[in-house]
Amino acid sequence: MLGEVKKSAEQRMIKALEALKVDFSKVRTGRAHTGILDHVVVDYYGNPTPISQVAGVSLLDARTISVSPWEKKMLAQIEKAIRDSDLGLNPSTVGDIVRVPMPMLTEERRRDLIKVVRGEAENARIAIRNIRRDANSSLKELVKEKAISEDDERRAQDEIQKLTDRHIAEVDKALQAKEADLLAV
Repeated sequence: MLGEVKKSAEQRMIKALEALKVDFSKVRTGRAHTGILDHVVVDYYGNPTPISQVAGVSLLDARTISVSPWEKKMLAQIEKAIRDSDLGLNPSTVGDIVRVPMPMLTEERRRDLIKVVRGEAENARIAIRNIRRDANSSLKELVKEKAISEDDERRAQDEIQKLTDRHIAEVDKALQAKEADLLAV
């Protein structure tokens, strides 16, 4: 029972970290990467469909993404979807591909992105603390049911606190890396 509570808490904390890394990947730096377009959807025969399912997405160079639709008539829709997204990108159609140049980040924009990244890191810390709270309340329930002793509960709470500290340190490390990435010119 104790092992299940600890294992569940650890798995949920790992998922919170993975979610943070996905959120960080959506915050763009000055360099191009294909993951930027992952959440952009195109109207494909009446269905909202991710761009990666209607086109090949690749890098032309360090600052340009290339989107090659599998159907030529999708060019205009893909360009419009990228332009209308919240990414602030200005795509252009060249022949049968859509080129998406990544603009240089201004200092002000970098500071704004750092605020966004810090907010997402704080949300991840809160999620991890909530997982700790849930695990501790599960332990208290086990003590009430007399399934474990109070000493076992204290030991388990200490282990869960160590797990929490370790995962919050990983969030901080990921935040520092992303801030350094954003500040790199």
